[in-house]
Amino acid sequence: MDVQGLRVALFSGNYNYVRDGANQALNRFVGYLLRQGAAVRIYSPTVDTPAFEPTGDLVSAPSFSVPGRREYRIPYRMSQAVRRDLKAFRPNLVHVSSPDPLGHRAVAWARNNGLPAVASVHTRFETYPRYYGLAFLEPAVESLLRRFYRRCDAIVAPSESMAQLLREQRMSYDVGIWTRGIDRDIFNPGRRSPEWRQSLGIAADEPVIGFIGRLVMEKGLDVFSDTIDHLAAQNIRHKVLIVGEGPARDWFQNRLPSAIFTGFQKGAELGRAVASMDMLFNPSVTETFGNVTLEAMACGLPTVAARATGSESLVTDGLTGRLIRPGAISAFADALAGYCTDGAARTAAGTAAMRQAERYGWDQVNQALVDTYLRIIRQRSTGALVRSSPVP
Repeated sequence: MDVQGLRVALFSGNYNYVRDGANQALNRFVGYLLRQGAAVRIYSPTVDTPAFEPTGDLVSAPSFSVPGRREYRIPYRMSQAVRRDLKAFRPNLVHVSSPDPLGHRAVAWARNNGLPAVASVHTRFETYPRYYGLAFLEPAVESLLRRFYRRCDAIVAPSESMAQLLREQRMSYDVGIWTRGIDRDIFNPGRRSPEWRQSLGIAADEPVIGFIGRLVMEKGLDVFSDTIDHLAAQNIRHKVLIVGEGPARDWFQNRLPSAIFTGFQKGAELGRAVASMDMLFNPSVTETFGNVTLEAMACGLPTVAARATGSESLVTDGLTGRLIRPGAISAFADALAGYCTDGAARTAAGTAAMRQAERYGWDQVNQALVDTYLRIIRQRSTGALVRSSPVP
């Protein structure tokens, strides 16, 4: 079989109703599959006013809004309408991108129909409870995730550091890589705009510390804020530029009243915002890859990041940026201070980062997932079965 023989049923907890790095990668991948002649059907919650138009044929799955986070929805079952659509579509592979109830039903459906199932891992769900005072739940969440992923034929992670963590957590026998690409027409140093910086009240020689992403607490907003306070106490000249939107924006603005908040940006405007920064500060430990880090690197910025999955695979400590122990406020502040006060070091790290980002092209990384699909289908055709546990 080649790519034109693929018939993929993709199950997503959020395909297009709220924009994030994970679903943008999924939409781009579906577009790649369709251009190669594959057939794809997507099953996901839908809303009346999604964040963007979906790529491919999207079938609505029953869902309810998450308490306290109403912008997100949980698909809670596989309806008869979805089952009828699946039967008519006749997939030869099931791809699940979220370990939600619909994802569990999709894996069970695949196993009952003798089809291979592949799961892509997009975030570290087991770390989320710690941001809501429920850290004691992390082992239980990890156990639930293990049960889900072990029922799949293979799982793919967006970075080698995340893949290694999944192996250590005994999530699967078969852990591959489906990394992320970069659109160099949007993200490059040429997008830098002194005029735009000036319009925001940023002096030409004022170092800008950037944050890019959805404004939610699990992105490490508390660590970011505490670090900026520490930097200010050292009288280090800087500006903070926050690009993104989310439910924690009011909290973040109250916490950093002198920061510049641009709100949500996309396309060329996002490229301009990133390139107009001087460094990226990414303290999150929940990322499995870190799309924003790669975007900053492509724009020639050094990154100060938590030594965690995703960032460890992108940032080379001391060369393209700094990797700091998660939550180490003083060390984060010292690293940022170094780039704020030493323009030569900042330029050297940014240049090295840009060269490293050149390795990430979308067609190459998407073909790697296609190759995984075809390999898993071949294995199934020879009678290989999913094993339930890689180690005792």
